[in-house]
Amino acid sequence: MFDNAVQRILALPRPRKRVIALLFDACLCLSTVWLAFCFRFSEWYVLSGVQFWTIPVSLAIALPLFITFGLYRAVFRFVGRSAFATIIKCVALYGLIYAVIFTVVSVPSIPRTVGILQPMLLLLAVGLSRFIARYFLYGAYSELLEAAAPIRTLVYGAGFQGRQLVSALGHSAEFNIVGFLDDDPSLAGMSLNSVKIYSPNKIEQICSDLRIHTVLLAMPQLDRNRRNEILESLRLAKVTVRTVPSISELATGRAQLTDVSDLDVEDLLGRTAVLPNPSLLERNVRDRVVLVTGAAGSIGSQLCREIAALGPKALLLLDQSEFGIYALQNELEEAFAQLSFPVVPLLADVCDEHRINSIISTWLPSTVYHAAAYKHVPLVEQNPAEGVKTNVFGTMVVARACVSAKVERMILVSTDKAVRPTNVMGATKRLAETILQALSEDQKFTVFSMVRFGNVLGSSGSVVPLFRQQIRRGGPITVTHEEITRYFMTVPEAAQLVIQAGAMATGGDVYLLEMGEPVKIIDLARRMVELSGLSVRDEQNPDGDISIIETGLRPGEKLYEELLIGDNPESTDHPKIWRAREKFSVWNELSPKLDELVIYASQGDARNIKIGLADLVPGYSPLARVVDLVSLNRKADSIAIETPIH
Repeated sequence: MFDNAVQRILALPRPRKRVIALLFDACLCLSTVWLAFCFRFSEWYVLSGVQFWTIPVSLAIALPLFITFGLYRAVFRFVGRSAFATIIKCVALYGLIYAVIFTVVSVPSIPRTVGILQPMLLLLAVGLSRFIARYFLYGAYSELLEAAAPIRTLVYGAGFQGRQLVSALGHSAEFNIVGFLDDDPSLAGMSLNSVKIYSPNKIEQICSDLRIHTVLLAMPQLDRNRRNEILESLRLAKVTVRTVPSISELATGRAQLTDVSDLDVEDLLGRTAVLPNPSLLERNVRDRVVLVTGAAGSIGSQLCREIAALGPKALLLLDQSEFGIYALQNELEEAFAQLSFPVVPLLADVCDEHRINSIISTWLPSTVYHAAAYKHVPLVEQNPAEGVKTNVFGTMVVARACVSAKVERMILVSTDKAVRPTNVMGATKRLAETILQALSEDQKFTVFSMVRFGNVLGSSGSVVPLFRQQIRRGGPITVTHEEITRYFMTVPEAAQLVIQAGAMATGGDVYLLEMGEPVKIIDLARRMVELSGLSVRDEQNPDGDISIIETGLRPGEKLYEELLIGDNPESTDHPKIWRAREKFSVWNELSPKLDELVIYASQGDARNIKIGLADLVPGYSPLARVVDLVSLNRKADSIAIETPIH
């Protein structure tokens, strides 16, 4: 409470502070006059009659002198020797005048000693009050300054970009650059522009001794393995790790050198990103009309960025989101203003057969990337009819339109959750794959293919944005199960995989990326906490900053995901992309069952939707209970809901 009062005093406007100080000194004059009488009569004395005149006389002399001598212009928290000397001179002059009136001249009923005692007491009171004010206010002010002071920072990398960064941040209000870290042992102990270079060999001790809060990574050309080693050492040093823009971002004007940001998702992934094959990227994009459905989504928008950079003849952006399409169109037209191809915004629902046929027959795209889908597992489980409509029949509508317009290639963006699915989302995506495989056999002009990958770091619904938000709030971080693992890739990797795989397809192919070992979600959470300069609070560290709690597996969620249904994937023209050949039903067998499923979806019949999916998707193991939100709130469905699905 006392600290809060001090902070409020410091926050007051200066004129108000001066008025408070003046009133306080007036109180000191009054109290010291009374104390002078008490000392004179050796008792707690009550003034009477003419004795009261000693108070206004004191105020009339002291306050004008204090103002004239500048006692209220001084900042109390910085009062030093010169200020105390001024107080002595001022009160000495005051004492001389006061003593002349009440000691030399004297006034009946007022002891002469009061004219001497009171100035002495006033000098003591005023001096002591300034000392106390300096003691408390300076300490509080120092804490405020320390809290607002630039962050003590090291720059990792004393190369060109590191030097430029230090120069740019020389007068930064946010960062106080106290040194470089560099792997070159010959630079250790040297200085660059008066900034010392340290060896990272004892990085934990250096960060502790220098009270480092943040390390900025300024090494754009460093290979991923070494970068991961550095991040691991910084994680142990318990500092916040941030990164600076790459040279390509600086060169294209997309970022400035001082645009410091959180670590890239590639750094959180902990593995080397798969590099694309330029010839595969260009094969079905350059100088062609390309359509992307779900263009405003995470994968769809990145697909559009990659395609725009490859120089298509025209790029068609199709999505339901008005704002998403508007923002993406503006971004592309600004970033690729030097290119001559048109960017066409198209508002449409992929389930609207007439609209989709009109679009495809009008622009006659050579390549269609179908990224429109509902992908959030719990939400699709709670809204299965909409999941079936968009993921299954939306795909079928686009595919049929492609066949009708003789589109050369259609590539479906799929998911690892389509493999032996336990949820509606995964089942609908596997059924979408099956539809394209069946259509591929039923006709020979349009080449259909599917690209299957794991979780995409940084995409909408990804754990990374969620964990970052939870860390900023001070935790806790929520994970559904401590053993849950997932395959991860970055958004650019996913988009490039889709483009390259589509270029290699011969018809009905399922492609997947070699994604390394699956990552434990709880390990990813720990890495994010520690690279934020914080510690995990658990049984071994009860005083940690951020706790991680389990919330339990959500409906339809699996502990482990797979990428293949069968075995023995085939190699392709890209060393990190594999082709799978998987069983599917022919179109004549599939079509009647799809007609039944569309009826169930239009009726919102969650129970029969799951039964229909189980019949159409081998390996699908639906939940025993329907968790469709509409069905759960219909009393008439309560008996059906309790009945297990076989």
